[in-house]
Amino acid sequence: MPLNYSKWDQLELSDDSDIEGHPNVDKRSLIRWKQRDIHEKRETRKMKISALRAEIACNGVLSPRLHSIRATLGSADGGLKYFQQLVEKLQTQPSPEAPPTNAKDQPTYDAMVLSLLLQVWDGAKSLPADEREAAVLSGLDKHIKQLTDHTKQLEKDLVDEEHEQRKHITSEDIHEGFESKYTPAKPAPPPVKNAKIDAPTKTTTTKTTEFEVLNPAASSSKAPSPSVAPKNSPDSIEDDEIEEELPELTPSLEQFSRLSLWGYEQSFNFIQANRDVVVPGASDALLVAAFRAESKGQFEYAKKCVHQSLLLQYCEKLGKDGVRLFFQKMIADDQRAVSVFVKDVEGTYAHLKTRARAAATEVSDVQREQIQLVPENPSASISFNVPDGPPPEDLRLEGPGTEDLEVEQVREALQMRWDVFESFPEDLKAALKVGTLDEVNKVLGSMDVSIAEDVVGKLEMAGIMSFVSGGVRDETGNGDEEDEDEENAE
Repeated sequence: MPLNYSKWDQLELSDDSDIEGHPNVDKRSLIRWKQRDIHEKRETRKMKISALRAEIACNGVLSPRLHSIRATLGSADGGLKYFQQLVEKLQTQPSPEAPPTNAKDQPTYDAMVLSLLLQVWDGAKSLPADEREAAVLSGLDKHIKQLTDHTKQLEKDLVDEEHEQRKHITSEDIHEGFESKYTPAKPAPPPVKNAKIDAPTKTTTTKTTEFEVLNPAASSSKAPSPSVAPKNSPDSIEDDEIEEELPELTPSLEQFSRLSLWGYEQSFNFIQANRDVVVPGASDALLVAAFRAESKGQFEYAKKCVHQSLLLQYCEKLGKDGVRLFFQKMIADDQRAVSVFVKDVEGTYAHLKTRARAAATEVSDVQREQIQLVPENPSASISFNVPDGPPPEDLRLEGPGTEDLEVEQVREALQMRWDVFESFPEDLKAALKVGTLDEVNKVLGSMDVSIAEDVVGKLEMAGIMSFVSGGVRDETGNGDEEDEDEENAE
């Protein structure tokens, strides 16, 4: 069988002496020129390939971001308000992240996105107000298409250049036999702060044939529940753990939590651009955020957090390629997969809603304190002297014990007493006029502790509340007991 030497046709040597020269030029110079020409072309090709790869990688970061912005703009949560907020954020709080090049004045990703958005706005701001939003969406679609087409052309150019490079064998293509060079993989993103990570366990490997499905639980022969239960459902968030250190949302997770409900393509694009959301503890952090949001009355945001948490859980349960498998089903609108996931989201959110309401009731009952007037002992009594009105014009002091009193001082005291009474709310004034301790305590019990304490102080100061001995204490057990030894007399 004859040997095939065609592969040596690709051999490119820069120091061959088999060069036909000019009679007036020495052969050594011709060889050097030939060498330089070969090296220059080789370096130019390498630089072009490197530049093409860098630009394709940059577009690979920008494209998902633009798709995500476009999806949010077209959703109910988007619109021109979101567009303006995004432009302002990119101007005032830009991220320093930029393509990994050594180019001078290399713009960041945020700067490139901002430049594009400003171009879109320039084309829309001169239109009537009711047409601007449609113009912004249309302009963004146009730029996204241009970016996609340009990237495809770059990829084609890269293939051509690499093909041309492979035509020539150089000294860089020579490798020693059996040489092993190991390049360590990039470190995985760190887990979410305070995430609880299960310790690795020893497993026995057995050879089996398995079919990977979207919802493993649904296909089990033991007929488990039709949904994948969250690892940390609301039931697992114990009351005494709410104040402890729980998983926290990272900046990327916080943005991820605000994406549209059922926006599978938007979430997929975001995950591709922000791989740090697929880390241990991310789904737990989203569930904690959902519980807190529900407790604060932020119901729509709470449901979004539940939705995004379950997205990550399903991706995790589908294994190493879970992200692609899950979103492939959901974006293709596979009704079997979609119905299972939607049912799981609705059920989990309903359960979380119930738990948040119960927790709020428990906290309210524990924190509810009241101020109640109670005599210090059975022999003591509390009475209320309600003024009939302001002091009369012709106030006169008569009877024993009034000889040393001045009329104006007494008038000021009576006027102050009336002003204090008039400053009370109507329900308290009505209870004071009834004059019973039970009626007054009903009104005090409905007030905040700080307000009730202020009312009791004014009652004592103005002499509207009288008692024989002891003092007043609040039944929370936290109030200070006051001793009064003097009697109020008119």
